[in-house]
Amino acid sequence: MPRLDDVANIALRVPSILVLDLLYKCDIDSFTEHLRAKNEDMLFKYKYVIWNLYYLGHLVNVVVLVLPLRHIVKLYLHILTALLLYVGHQISKDYVRGEVQYGYDGALYLDALAFNRFVTALTSQIILSTLCAFLMKTRKVWLFSTHLLPLLARLCAVPHETLLLVNSFSMVLTGVGVIMFLLSNLFVPYRLARAAYSELLQLELYRLLAVAISLWNQYAVPVLFSVFWTVLFVVQLCSYFTDVDSSGSHQGVLFFILTSVSECCATPYSLLGLAFVVSFLALGLLNLTKFYLGGYTAVLTDNVMHRGVTEGVTLLLLALQTGLLDMAALQRTFLLSIILFIVVTSTLQSMIEITDPIILALGASRNRSLWKHFRGLSMCLLLLVFPGYMAYKISQFFHMDFWLLILVSSCMLTSLQVTGTLLIYSLFMVELFRSDPIDPLDEVIYWVNAVSRVLEFVVALCVVAYGTWESLFGEWSWMGASVIIIHSYFNVWLRAQTGWRSFLLRQEAAKKINSLPRATANQLQQHNDVCAICFQDMSSAVLTYCGHFFHGNCLRKWLYVQETCPMCHQPIRPDPPPPPQSPTPGHVVGNSQASAPASRETGPDIEGTNLDLKSDHLCGIKWKMT
Repeated sequence: MPRLDDVANIALRVPSILVLDLLYKCDIDSFTEHLRAKNEDMLFKYKYVIWNLYYLGHLVNVVVLVLPLRHIVKLYLHILTALLLYVGHQISKDYVRGEVQYGYDGALYLDALAFNRFVTALTSQIILSTLCAFLMKTRKVWLFSTHLLPLLARLCAVPHETLLLVNSFSMVLTGVGVIMFLLSNLFVPYRLARAAYSELLQLELYRLLAVAISLWNQYAVPVLFSVFWTVLFVVQLCSYFTDVDSSGSHQGVLFFILTSVSECCATPYSLLGLAFVVSFLALGLLNLTKFYLGGYTAVLTDNVMHRGVTEGVTLLLLALQTGLLDMAALQRTFLLSIILFIVVTSTLQSMIEITDPIILALGASRNRSLWKHFRGLSMCLLLLVFPGYMAYKISQFFHMDFWLLILVSSCMLTSLQVTGTLLIYSLFMVELFRSDPIDPLDEVIYWVNAVSRVLEFVVALCVVAYGTWESLFGEWSWMGASVIIIHSYFNVWLRAQTGWRSFLLRQEAAKKINSLPRATANQLQQHNDVCAICFQDMSSAVLTYCGHFFHGNCLRKWLYVQETCPMCHQPIRPDPPPPPQSPTPGHVVGNSQASAPASRETGPDIEGTNLDLKSDHLCGIKWKMT
C-alpha cells in the first residue's frame, strides 16, 4: 500500500515539527525571571533542569523526525499503547472511587447496581487489554492487564481500604513495566545513529549529495512542511473566529488573511513551511495558466523556471534578509505584505513567459479558433490590468521611496511586456485579414519590440537614478547600495548590451542585403523555383554572388544567425568576391535542378529554423520566437 505509506510518512512526522515550533516559541528567559521573582532558591534548583528539558525536547523531536518510517510507526504504536493503559487505569480509578462512595462491599451478585457497574468496567478493561496486545502484535494479553487487579479484588469482596491499595499497586506495577521497557530500548536511537554514521563513512564524498537528495525525497520535505504550515494556519483561523465570536470585532478580509499568515511565520520552521506553500501555490497557478491556454498537453511540458521554486526561494531569502522573524506582529504583517507582493510579481512574470509564445503562435499560424484566441487575449488582458491594480493598491498603503519604486517599476515592466505582445499580435491579425501580405512586417515587429525594450530600459534607469540620489543625499545603507549595483548590472547594463548587439546585427544584415543585386524578371522566370528558406514562390528576390536566389526578408533573417549562404555555405560579403580563375562546369545561375538538391542537403543545417513555414512572414515570426 504505497499510498498509505506516503500518507503515514507525512502525517506521523508533522507532530514533531509542531512540538519543535512550540519549543522555539517558549521564552525560557522570561520563565526563569519569573522564578527569580518568586524565590532565588527555586531558581537555583530548577534553572538548569528547565534548560536541560528544553534542549532534551529539541533533541528528542529531531530524532523522531528523522527516524525511518517503520521505526516511527513502531514508536507511535507504543505511545498509543501507553495511552490505552492510562485510560484503563483511569477506568479502574473511577470504578474504585464509585465503589467507595456507594459504600457496598458485599458480594456483587447480591446487588444489581454494583453488578452492572462491575460488568461495564470489566468489559471496558478487557477491550483495552486486547487492543494493547493487538498493537504490540503479541498474544500475551496478560502483560497489559494490571489495571484488572482492582476488579478482581472487588470480585473477591475485599474491603474498600484494600481495594484502594490494590488500585495503587496496579498503577505502580504498570509504571515499573513501562520504565523497564524504556530502559531496555534507551539506546535504540544511539544504535540507529551509529549505524547511519558508519554507512556515511563508507560513502565517498561525491555520493553524499546523492544521499542527501534521496533523504529529501524519502522524507518528502516540501510536502511535510507544507502540511505542517497548513495545520498551523487552520488552527490560527479557528482561534481568530473564536475571538471574533467572543469580542464581536470585525476586520477586512485581506488584513485578516495577512495577519493570520504573519502569525504563522514567527519561527524558522513555520517560515520554511510558508515558503514551500507559496512554491506549491505558484506551481499550481502556472500549471493552471498552461491548462487554460493550451489544455492538458501544455501542462505536461516541463520548464525548470516554471516549477514555483523561484517564488518560494524569493520569499525565504527576503524574509531572512529583512529580519522578519524578529519583528512584532503588526510590523511582520506589513513587511510580509511587501514580500508577498514581490512573489506575486515574480509569478506574473512567469505567466507572461508562458503566455507570450502561445499568443504569438496563434497570430503567426493563422489559427481561426475563436476560443483559443479568446483564452489568449483574456490572459493577456489579466496580465495587463492586474499589475497596475497591484501597484495602485500598494502605493496607497506605503510612502514612496526607493524600495516601493522598485516594486511599482516591476509592475510597469510587466504591463509593458504584455502591451508589446498585444501589439505584435494585432499586426498578425491585420495581415491575416488583408488580401496581400505586409512586406515590412518583420521590420515593424522589430521596432515594436525595440520600443518596448527601450521603455523597459528607461524605467530601470530611472529606478537606478532615484536609488543613487537617495543613497547620496538621503539615507545610505549597504543593503541599498548592493541592490542598486545588482539592479544596474542586470536591468540596465545587460539590457543595453543585448539591445545594442541586436541593433548592430540587424544593421550588418541590412548592409549585406542592400549590397546584393536584385534578380530581374527574366532571371526569376529562368530560375522558376521557390525560395529555399520559406519554400514560397518568388515574385522578387535577391541574388547572392554565389548564384542563389532568396527572398530579401528571408535572407535577412538567416543572416541574423549565420553569415553564410543557406545553399552552399559560402560567406556572403557586401562586395562581390574576386573573379574565379576558371568557370565551374555545370554551375548555372538560376538553375533550379542545381539549387533544389543543395536546398535539400544543406537547407536544414541552421539551428532553430522551422522549414515547414507556410509564408514569408510566418518564417519571420518563427525566427523571432526561436
